[in-house]
Amino acid sequence: WIMGTNPAVSLPDSHAVCQALAACPLVMVSEVMQETDTSRFAHIRFPALGWGEKNGTVTNSERRISRQRAFLPAPGEARPDWWIIARIAEQLGYGDAFAWEHPQEIFCEHAALTAFENNGERALNLRELASLSREAWDALAPYQWHAGDFPQRNLVPVDPSSHGAGVDELYPLILNTGRIRDQWHTMTRTGKSPRLGSHVPEPFIDLHPHDALLCGVGEGELARVSSRWGAMVGRVTHSGGIARGGVFVPIHWSGPTASDARVGALVNPVVDPVSGEPEFKHTPVKVEPFVVEWQAFVLSRTAPQLDALTWWTRVQGEGFLRYEAGGRGKVGGEWARALLGVDDDADWIEYEDRSAGVYRAAHLVDGRLQACVLVAKAGALPPRDWLGGLFAQEVLGAGERAVLLAGRPVQAGADAGPTVCSCFGVGRNTICAAIREKGLRTAGEVTACLKAGGNCGSCLPEIGKLLAVPS
Repeated sequence: WIMGTNPAVSLPDSHAVCQALAACPLVMVSEVMQETDTSRFAHIRFPALGWGEKNGTVTNSERRISRQRAFLPAPGEARPDWWIIARIAEQLGYGDAFAWEHPQEIFCEHAALTAFENNGERALNLRELASLSREAWDALAPYQWHAGDFPQRNLVPVDPSSHGAGVDELYPLILNTGRIRDQWHTMTRTGKSPRLGSHVPEPFIDLHPHDALLCGVGEGELARVSSRWGAMVGRVTHSGGIARGGVFVPIHWSGPTASDARVGALVNPVVDPVSGEPEFKHTPVKVEPFVVEWQAFVLSRTAPQLDALTWWTRVQGEGFLRYEAGGRGKVGGEWARALLGVDDDADWIEYEDRSAGVYRAAHLVDGRLQACVLVAKAGALPPRDWLGGLFAQEVLGAGERAVLLAGRPVQAGADAGPTVCSCFGVGRNTICAAIREKGLRTAGEVTACLKAGGNCGSCLPEIGKLLAVPS
């Protein structure tokens, strides 16, 4: 029974995890999202409540217990985990042991257990909270347990050179995994936000330019990272923060959002003997080109037929899905119609230049843009912003329809570039232009001019890097 986690993505050697789940005779999953890598293996799914729908308590890192009250109603048939457990126990004949009717009863039971046979040996002792009435629990003020002198910490010195696996000629680089600014865990929830997805729209492989040269890959190209346990595909980038011999790949992409980007498939499953933590920060890998004959992007109100693509990654747009893709083999009208699921008698616009390796097509329904695909064997594809904005229109005008396959309006404005500030939708090119033209010197001046960095502030380090680049 799996609750509140996505182990098919987040655990190391995730291929072995998936094999184990596939062999399990009964897998039950409690989830708030319908589509996850783990739920694919579920025989039984329980719709659980999300954070804002729960009623209970939460304990922070300073051991302070606070009341958490739901601010959203339970959607559909979703129920709290404790309610689901109690109903299952009842059906199995153990209802008396799980006879809860309210989260206050569970809290008091938990508090009583912390005091059970506790003669001062355990710091966690909530004896004084074990008999709270429902009214007292509901009005519980923040409470810090063991607020006095805390027992001496047990700091364990480690040998940084002791790794489960070392580099060799076949796997000469060290993989480090981690997070990016705007996503959370396996992106099952944050991946549904167009604003958050606009900052880093696809999985990437960050490595030093010298190592990239030795591996035969260039910035912006697709590459495969492989270890003894598995592989993933992403786009090469050089952030400037990676030392020679190292590779960084983010953890967030999974089956619903990319064809081949589960970084957990690569990670060394060896665990630390003290903490039990896997070696997420040290896995020997190699990087090599991932060859495709063409690259493309698809914007569509519905999911395309993904088996027509060799590699893809999905980004949520405003009213549409965006796919960055690459593939091999012939493209053309028949291929594009199959990709987008379009009938022969549909409103269809297409353009093809075989000598240049360019193909573009769009599908309209009652004058409204339904989907488009733009393919190129070489050279850059047009920006996605203008085409994406057309999905908000009920009917395309004659002028917009005429330049639809160009991917940009006749009188195109300045390209804002990749998103830097997700809060206010400010792009890199916009910030750089303001820095040059208005002589901006500090992040505060950029914020005053463009609002970028003026809300959550998480983009301020990136703005600082842009300010440091000579004009």
